[in-house]
Amino acid sequence: LGCPSPFTYPTGIQGVVESYQSCLPKIQLYGPTNVAPIISKVARVAADEERTKEASQYFILLILTDGVVTDMADTREAIVRASYLPMSIIIVGVG
Repeated sequence: LGCPSPFTYPTGIQGVVESYQSCLPKIQLYGPTNVAPIISKVARVAADEERTKEASQYFILLILTDGVVTDMADTREAIVRASYLPMSIIIVGVG
């Protein structure tokens, strides 16, 4: 689709904005909206970073959704599991 891989990490606000702008025209939003898997994936990356001696990276996961989160129980559990890691989770409803 021309969008960056969801597991490549843009650097800085400009990188996030550029990723968003390049992907938005090429995607169609639809349900169900399951966010626990992506939270768990980024949490694993953050946990790997935390295990390094340097632990110099902090992760911000921005989830843009156009619907109700359909895996709310799993999402809550994923957020709680990730709460001690070097990461923040922002979930924004659009549309």
